[in-house]
Amino acid sequence: MYSLTPVRALRAMVVLALTAGFATHIPAAHADTAPTVAAKPYMGWSSWSMQSSKYPGLNPDGDYSYLTEANVTKQTDALAAKLKKYGYDHVNIDAGWWRDNSWKPEYDQYGRQAADPKRFPSGMKAVADRIHSKGLKAGIYLPAGLEKEAYNGGNTPIRNADGCTTADIVYSDLRTTNGWDSSYKLDFSRPCTQKYIDSQAQLIAGWGYDYLKLDGVGPGSGKSGDQYDNVADVAAWNKAITAIGRPIHLELSWSLDYGHAADWKKYSNGWRIDTDVECYCNTLVSWENSVDDRWDDAPAWTGQAGPGGWNDLDSLDVGNGAMDGLTKAERQSYATLWAVAKSPLFTGDDLTRLDDYGLSLLTNREVIAVDQSDAPPARPLTPSDSQQVWAAKNPNGTYTVALFNLADAPAAVSANWTALGFTGKAAVRDLWNHEDLGTYTNKVTQALPAHGSRLFTVTPHGSAVTTTAYEAEATTNTLSGNANIADCSACSGAHKVGNLYLGGKLTINNIVVAKAGTYQVKIAYVSGDARSALISANGNGATSHKFPSTGDWGTVGTVSVPVTLKAGANTVTFDSGSGYAPDIDRIDVPKSSS
Repeated sequence: MYSLTPVRALRAMVVLALTAGFATHIPAAHADTAPTVAAKPYMGWSSWSMQSSKYPGLNPDGDYSYLTEANVTKQTDALAAKLKKYGYDHVNIDAGWWRDNSWKPEYDQYGRQAADPKRFPSGMKAVADRIHSKGLKAGIYLPAGLEKEAYNGGNTPIRNADGCTTADIVYSDLRTTNGWDSSYKLDFSRPCTQKYIDSQAQLIAGWGYDYLKLDGVGPGSGKSGDQYDNVADVAAWNKAITAIGRPIHLELSWSLDYGHAADWKKYSNGWRIDTDVECYCNTLVSWENSVDDRWDDAPAWTGQAGPGGWNDLDSLDVGNGAMDGLTKAERQSYATLWAVAKSPLFTGDDLTRLDDYGLSLLTNREVIAVDQSDAPPARPLTPSDSQQVWAAKNPNGTYTVALFNLADAPAAVSANWTALGFTGKAAVRDLWNHEDLGTYTNKVTQALPAHGSRLFTVTPHGSAVTTTAYEAEATTNTLSGNANIADCSACSGAHKVGNLYLGGKLTINNIVVAKAGTYQVKIAYVSGDARSALISANGNGATSHKFPSTGDWGTVGTVSVPVTLKAGANTVTFDSGSGYAPDIDRIDVPKSSS
């Protein structure tokens, strides 16, 4: 169960006392409950996708030059006119607002970032005020650490900290930090350092910002070690924001380390789980770099998100057609995964020129409702193969079910009711097309184009599945190669079979079914990274399945795979082949075939 930290609880109380201009958006269904920061995944627009693209005309004055007050104003007006009524309410200004087109920075007398006078001639407070005048929230960006240019030989004073200068807040060896080594690492053992973060928080709060993206945070983003550990920075920002009392949403970026998920949850309201979605090419994104990575990287994080903090999959760039760099099928799949994963829905598109299809994707109320619902994030029901099924059980007993064909050619994808936990009939509604498809028995199968998807609400009318459990560590099973039984506190029976690598095998014996058929076998496993296994029954041909990461080697996940069994006793073998397979906890075999 996800619970609010004391900081989030305080923010919830503060929100109640604020004026309407600063109130947190409350979906109508929850208007009778106290709002919190990030009670739901936030929705809005961010400047970075257009800043980073080489699409003709976007950055005429050099790389990243798109970010200007005039362009933010245009996007603010477009968001208010086209998307606000659907729940999109954030306008987020990304990197560069304090730098000119040659990337030369501006700072105030206390070493804090100051608006570049050419990019933002009215200043950052005026920009936030204008965003608020449209009934929207204003977001701003800062990198982790003390930027090198702000150090100023260690002579810059720290605001409201008598005798403190920039020399007193960093390590004496001037070690660098963040994803680009663009800052000196802050030393929080020194009393002046928190004062600097306090002064930054007071500055952006005084300007009226409701959201802060803190970027380059580690561990993560390909950086490791104490130098790149910014947990203390995040904790300091949490402390500073709490002291101010203004409910500022703190978002962390980028590609954060799963091993510190507890810290990200404790101190922030959202965390990027992957690298930038932008391709840094002549479109905003591309399928291969790196939209498709999310299907591999999101599963490990699904259990970490909930009210107060969400897994951030990055910008949702599906509204501009050719500028997005995607097919229509890819745009729908992109939006489908973001919705079922309950990622923040913030687009980096040019809202002044959304095409009809893109507008239909961004404004589909049934799909938005999936993202904003009380259900947990969806998780894969099937392995991370080319055809995948993701699902989440809703509080009302229905299921949200997404079908994905990630292959480069058309293919059929089936969602079996057994994998959802019931058998028999179910009603199926197509959420993208707002269409009731009727009743399906045992499963729903759809032919999907390359990189295509469907999104359904499934309402069961059948009965619960009954299964027989078979523990991997049972003495009746056969282990070969390096395979061995290991302790596992999270596993059923407190044991698992591990060391399935380079030919290691586990054969589960005496699996008895009454009738021959294909059974949706649920596999409980542990895997700190994505690994594949060859699965076969009764010595017949094996099928390779890729198991998504469970995040670490102490967390159990499940997927279901189709296995053809004969009437009577069977064997099921997990073979690592020439690679490394996940550890196996147990399997659950349904009483009846699918």
